Amino acid sequence: MIAILSLLLVVTLSVLVTRIAAIALRHTGLARQTARFQARSAFSRAGFTTKESEKVVNHPVRRRIILTLMLLGNAGIITAVSSLMLAFVGSADEGMALWIKVVLLMGGLALLWAFASSQWFEQILSRLVDLALKRFTRLDISDYEGLLHLAGDYKIVELGIADGDWLDGQPLRVVRPADEGVLVLGIAKANGEWLGTPGGDSAAHSGDTLIVYGRTETIRELEQRRAGDDRDHADAVDEQRRIADAEREKAERTG
Repeated sequence: MIAILSLLLVVTLSVLVTRIAAIALRHTGLARQTARFQARSAFSRAGFTTKESEKVVNHPVRRRIILTLMLLGNAGIITAVSSLMLAFVGSADEGMALWIKVVLLMGGLALLWAFASSQWFEQILSRLVDLALKRFTRLDISDYEGLLHLAGDYKIVELGIADGDWLDGQPLRVVRPADEGVLVLGIAKANGEWLGTPGGDSAAHSGDTLIVYGRTETIRELEQRRAGDDRDHADAVDEQRRIADAEREKAERTG
């Protein structure tokens, strides 16, 4: 019984640690799903190689969070395996039937899963972590998702540039993505250089990545557009004007 309780305690702490780390990673600018994936990967030491993991490694604050997770994960996995072995082969619980041990373990894990999946738990934990980060660290804990209204159709997206793309080599003042409702927040050059809030003379080339903000469908169409498809640009501009007019009329009615 003690071994089973120990195992459930280890699992509970593991869930808390990965949730806290995921929230901390979100405050460094990672998206929610990316932060959760990287936190779980680091804690379990799965070692997935993705573009997101490169962003984590190249960011000093994220790197410290991930290193701490890897250390805690190593200790947690060893402890969990040891507790599991003791629960089923230890001498302390020889008088307890095997099926009772299995039921207790499965029931405890099910309760932990339900608790960890609770939105209420997520909100409470997020508030506590926010307070702790604000008090004990220098992390910027602004709610960027809330500030930019990253919900519904509006997203921040990494837009990769390939040969022959409509945006390839074109200055921003020529292609005018803002007329389509797509704002360019920055350009990550293939050589590692970063251009924040690029001006009209800035251009992205093959291998570069644009960080853009706008409607998901508009960004997707822009990503698929090839060089010379100026008619698609004109149609996208007209569509954005219709959207802007509809939003303005809605604001006037509710204002």
